[in-house]
Amino acid sequence: MKYYSTNHNAPEVSLAEAVVQGLAPDRGLYMPEKIKKLPQSFFDTIADKNFHEIATTVAEAFFGEDIPKADLDKIVCDTLSFDTPVVKVEDNIYSLELFHGPTLAFKDVGGRFMARMLSYFISKENDKRHVTVLVATSGDTGSAVANGFLGVEGIDVVVLYPKGLVSEIQEKQFTTLGQNITALEIEGTFDDCQRLVKSAFMDADLNAAMKLTSANSINVARFLPQAFYYFNGYAQLRRKGVKGDIVVCVPSGNFGNITAGLFAKRMGLPIKRFIAANNSNDIFLEYLNTGEYKPRASVATLANAMDVGDPSNFARILDLYDNSHKAITAEISGYRYSDDQIRNTVADTFKRTGYLLDPHGACGFQALKDGLKEEETGLFLETAHPAKFLETVESITHEKVAIPARLANFMKGKKLSIELSADFNDFKNFLFEKNKRQ
Repeated sequence: MKYYSTNHNAPEVSLAEAVVQGLAPDRGLYMPEKIKKLPQSFFDTIADKNFHEIATTVAEAFFGEDIPKADLDKIVCDTLSFDTPVVKVEDNIYSLELFHGPTLAFKDVGGRFMARMLSYFISKENDKRHVTVLVATSGDTGSAVANGFLGVEGIDVVVLYPKGLVSEIQEKQFTTLGQNITALEIEGTFDDCQRLVKSAFMDADLNAAMKLTSANSINVARFLPQAFYYFNGYAQLRRKGVKGDIVVCVPSGNFGNITAGLFAKRMGLPIKRFIAANNSNDIFLEYLNTGEYKPRASVATLANAMDVGDPSNFARILDLYDNSHKAITAEISGYRYSDDQIRNTVADTFKRTGYLLDPHGACGFQALKDGLKEEETGLFLETAHPAKFLETVESITHEKVAIPARLANFMKGKKLSIELSADFNDFKNFLFEKNKRQ
């Protein structure tokens, strides 16, 4: 299958080229030339299938033209070494728990899948240069990608994160690893980190000297596999006897996650509509309300992984709907929540139901409470384990949160990050020096 740029000013490329390049030469994001619709028979029997069976079917529709079935099935099964259970929180509202992977965040699926796919394609190439993966993170992406690529031969990872704007636990998950993982603590916001990564891809000198790619959701191998758990969530709801319309709510930052859900819907997944839950960085909600997209500097919130002022995947959503505001608002609505509202939702939900939300999941849960119709069933994505936001959650509930052993082990590690300004020339020089040492 060929992949084209959302800016439509670059040649179409193969899947391997799209994955290795990350960003198109015209600064656009790659999109598959077609989205295959799965047969009705698949959905008629989906409740009888396990996660691996569901995911391999979806993966084959995306990638089956480019990767032999046996190799693709192995990539999928290696990726999904954990489940994504659906848990009832209250009547008609369920949580799709995506925090049961190695770093306890939803990005484990995309991070692990991309690491395996990139490694697969590199092994087929004659170019034996190291690949340098650049990834900007506002929290969980860095840990998922770093752990997904840790120790993978021929690949180095550079994680850029905003100084002082990620939780201590999130930071420890990617700054303590060493080996082929380098963490850069940037004096700025997530948007600055993302700008540096995109600028590196467009820099002729860097690309002549190094083989660069991205592991943010701008990379097709990162965001597309996230469609797997939408199908798995739907199957579990049907298994639980849910028969009516299903509405999915996604806490939204860079919009890769909800874009994967929209792809799943195009593939035939019977989701009635989507809700994009925003924190104070409500650029997308403003677009839904006005039809105008006005990116701006992000502001820090309790739900830090959603602190994005210019979401990259908005370009994919526009492309998917042929730039039609009417078509987008027909399938996606939005809500915005302040830090105080997030605190109130976490506290109230825990008191009433005993279910502990993280700040991002709280946005998703509350959006369903506010936007769900009586005849609908809501599924929100609980994107990270509450223990990753320990101080915040404990200060709200006044209860101790048990720290999973995997997180506790990360906290014992020594922070190895390097501080750097948000100036591109400083970043460029760092990459050149790093490349010389290899």
